[in-house]
Amino acid sequence: MPEMPEVLANLGSMLRSSWRADRRRSIGALVTTALMPVTRPMRAIGLGIVADGVVAGDRGQAVAGALVVAGLNAANRLLDWASLTIRMRLREHTVLFLDEDVIELSARAPGLEHHERPDHRDRLELLRTDRYYLVNPFMPVAWSVAAVVQIAATVVVLGSLHPALALLPLAGVPALLMGLRAEAWREDARERNARDGRLAIHLTELATQPAAAQEVRVFDLADELVDRYEALVEGIERRQVAVDVRAAVGQSAAWAVFALAYMGAVGFVTGRVLDGALSVGAVVLTLSLGAQINGQLADLVDNATWFSRTARATGRYRWLARTVAEQEAALAPPGQATPAPDALHDGIRFHGVAFAYPGTDRTVLTGVDLHLPAGSTVAVVGENGAGKTTLVKLLLRFYEPTEGRITVDGVDLAAIDVGDWRARTSAAFQDFARLQLVARHSIGVGRLPDADDDTAVTRATERAAAAELPGRLPDGLATMLGREFEEGTELSIGQWQKVAVSRAMMRPTPLLLVLDEPTASLDAPTEHELFDRFTGAARSAARRAGAVTLLVSHRFSTVRTADLVLVVAGRRVVEAGSHDELMALGGLYAELYGLQAQSYS
Repeated sequence: MPEMPEVLANLGSMLRSSWRADRRRSIGALVTTALMPVTRPMRAIGLGIVADGVVAGDRGQAVAGALVVAGLNAANRLLDWASLTIRMRLREHTVLFLDEDVIELSARAPGLEHHERPDHRDRLELLRTDRYYLVNPFMPVAWSVAAVVQIAATVVVLGSLHPALALLPLAGVPALLMGLRAEAWREDARERNARDGRLAIHLTELATQPAAAQEVRVFDLADELVDRYEALVEGIERRQVAVDVRAAVGQSAAWAVFALAYMGAVGFVTGRVLDGALSVGAVVLTLSLGAQINGQLADLVDNATWFSRTARATGRYRWLARTVAEQEAALAPPGQATPAPDALHDGIRFHGVAFAYPGTDRTVLTGVDLHLPAGSTVAVVGENGAGKTTLVKLLLRFYEPTEGRITVDGVDLAAIDVGDWRARTSAAFQDFARLQLVARHSIGVGRLPDADDDTAVTRATERAAAAELPGRLPDGLATMLGREFEEGTELSIGQWQKVAVSRAMMRPTPLLLVLDEPTASLDAPTEHELFDRFTGAARSAARRAGAVTLLVSHRFSTVRTADLVLVVAGRRVVEAGSHDELMALGGLYAELYGLQAQSYS
């Protein structure tokens, strides 16, 4: 179970979410929901009046009691309708507010930790599946208050018959506690099932999304996907059933305690009536209120469970907010931010840099000392997993070095505002985003102020050696890309990569241009043309602003023209120099270059 400070913090967040989404309806929902239950025990009083009037032969008393019951029924129905209407609109507004907030939080986070750590991805998946409980976080609070108010009103009425009867709701405490305990068991099972649940979703996507469709058919994977999916679901179901059985046994025993207390209360009142101490209406009142208490306690257990689930979902929402805040704090300058330079004169240096991904003990880079000279084109080569992409992530400040520091013209990169630094960089990645927007926007968002400027977008495609791309689209730059939406046009993977590279070229004068395997999906002629363009653009940018172009590639033939080649192996930069220098050295670069050249001969 969460600690009380965490519960109170979650409660505060739940209330603030509804309040910020829609203040008027938050108040309206609380008032109507709290008033509605008060009418129910009052109806039992009316039934008692009716019974006493009938027994006494008092027509007026019986009619008055009937009018009370009818009036309270009408009031209850009216409040029920008003509450439902208000709650539905509050729900809609809260959905929009929280969805927007989650999108903003996840996208605003300056780092990638919450996307790349498996335990964080489990939490994000639970947050996604908990969306139902987040869409109206105010209501479990309102309904729990309403249930307490209703039970309190019932206690007052029962106490008016005899003080001992006011203790009847206490017999429901075991059921309430067991309900909360059962919810804790279920939540623990959900957390243990989170990884398998994510894997089941992944298997579903493999079978239903186009990305893997060809390989699924070539390798006849349908049965294998089904078998693995069934095994995961069976494991999830087995753990869930075990929790449900345990909860059912405990809750049945708890409700048996209340049932015995209820029968005792009815027997007690009946005895008092036979002794003449109470009227027949008291029996009717006790029977009615006892049945109501049973329902009220069941509602309270359900509301407490709902509250617990919503509080936990809100806790995950707060965790995302904390994670983003921690990333921002970790990447914030220690003092007053230094602006990014307008031009590079010395370049970018690594000073004893080491790095291990958060949540792991494995160092992926260690002892890195580098100088990326201003105005240079730098190529990074090495085997898969050697740490090439990690260098890129550190330069773009997706993570901070675990040890050492990176400087830009002698200024610690950590002292530069991360947003200001990113505004002076640009990048194209091998794992590029397929933005299913119209072509001009899918490219143009690389520089938002120019996203609607066809001239700027066209120039970006030219710099990316993709000038022919708009002409091959049915409606040019107005073509909707992708098949997810109506009238969309699907692109080949090579075309998608050209769009991504064009997006990177929307910023014409970045201080740092990162190209992480940008030609992996392109043919050799296009690759050659693209790198000729990159080299020319890099020299032009170098003359204007001393810009550094960093190219990560596994194709050694494409890096020969780079000013500086870095060879990454064994978590270190083991060689650095021009192509000719490294070939003359006869080390790892020369060996790998020779092996790749033989494979193409």
